[in-house]
Amino acid sequence: MTSSTSQIGIGIIGGGYMGKAHSVAFAAVASVFDTALRPRLEMIAASSPETAEKYRATYGFARGTDDWRALVDDPKVEAVVIASPQSTHRDIALAAFAKGKPVLCEKPLGASLADSVAMYEAAVASGQPNMVGFNYIRTPASQYARQLLAENRIGDVIWFRGEMTEDFFADPSIGGWRAQGQSNGTMGDLAPHMINAAHALMGPIESLSASVETVHKTRAGAPVTNDDQAQMMCRFESGVQGHMFFSRVAMGRKMGYAYEIHGTKGHIRFDQEDQNALWLYTAEGPETERGFRKILAGPAHPDYLPFCQGPGHGTGYQDQIIIEAKDFLTAIAEKRDIWPSFKEGLEVNRVVAAVLDSSAKGAWVNTADY
Repeated sequence: MTSSTSQIGIGIIGGGYMGKAHSVAFAAVASVFDTALRPRLEMIAASSPETAEKYRATYGFARGTDDWRALVDDPKVEAVVIASPQSTHRDIALAAFAKGKPVLCEKPLGASLADSVAMYEAAVASGQPNMVGFNYIRTPASQYARQLLAENRIGDVIWFRGEMTEDFFADPSIGGWRAQGQSNGTMGDLAPHMINAAHALMGPIESLSASVETVHKTRAGAPVTNDDQAQMMCRFESGVQGHMFFSRVAMGRKMGYAYEIHGTKGHIRFDQEDQNALWLYTAEGPETERGFRKILAGPAHPDYLPFCQGPGHGTGYQDQIIIEAKDFLTAIAEKRDIWPSFKEGLEVNRVVAAVLDSSAKGAWVNTADY
């Protein structure tokens, strides 16, 4: 797949918000992490010849196209990154796997559970490395939280609370495409990130009871066809209880990817709005001296040192995408999947389907039934 110089041709479909983030990441990742594979920005696909040329020139690609099929078919494109709308994910992924190319797909994996099943099956059949773009779990602080849990630092976990809350749709006068279609609602757009975090920190979800609602029934004079917020109680396969809340109308919240984990010997707390800090409480020492410790991310934490040698100097959103690019290139070089692969993308969509059904039925459901 790769040339003797260990270069790999990258093709990115979509040049907007995430297309730019991935373009910047693949341009920088070899310098940051000294990866064995050195990305070559080969081709970018957009919705028109004009935008494709704009993105090509701006991001530094060799070529641009308004036909994603041309990108997937091109022999110089050796790995495909899908950063286009959810409704396009399935067709692109299946075409790329059919050509024997690794795929990194933005979350959520498919626009529906059926899409995700088809994409996962195609990935398995192809034998190609595959990954889903759940970037927030890759912060050094959240990676360290997973390490603390693996080391049993807070004892046996007894409860988990997670949220994914933003306020970009809090104003009901704002309408447009985000107000239409189930996959563009909060459960399709925001919730997958926190469900993925819950899987990473706590393991699979066994059962749940959920309530999903549309707060603003109309926007800009048009009816809304998807959800604004949702909550769910859940029980993990480990037996631990949990609660999660998702919202795009949570006034004041900008990047409310947050969680807290209660254990028999301590407590972990994190908020993405302060992504370089992890709060840890341990039941050690005299009661008069106990309290949460604010741990600032630094070179001792996972994937931090390649960016900066200074503790507390911090990493940012773009750095998460660079870490993601590093993981994808490693998966290709070592011919293996690195979590979160398409299997995790499918499991997240399975939980989303269970939440929607539970809300409709007003009952507890088992995720294995979906």
